[in-house]
Amino acid sequence: MSALTYLLLAIASELVATTSLKLSVGFTKPLPSLLVVVGYSISFYLLSQSLKLAMPMGTAYAIWSGIGTVGIAILGVLFFSETMDVARVIGISLIIAGVLVLNMFSPVSHA
Repeated sequence: MSALTYLLLAIASELVATTSLKLSVGFTKPLPSLLVVVGYSISFYLLSQSLKLAMPMGTAYAIWSGIGTVGIAILGVLFFSETMDVARVIGISLIIAGVLVLNMFSPVSHA
């Protein structure tokens, strides 16, 4: 599996964990609480695998956290009736722009 595949799976796992964090209602609901712990554990493991395959740490973390932030904002709107105001749209757009700049213009070192 490639570093990017590991990273994308880590992001998906992080989205499940963070959504479950909301559903756990302060860790009072057992199943969502378990999904939080398992989801973040899997996410960090997969993130570590992408780093092991020579993805630069700063780039991997920026992509993981940036796409995770955007994904959670979208899931919040779709499933939790959260609002998307102008400030959030601008902020999310800047995060997307930052991830794109990292991927398109930053040289990848294979240290």
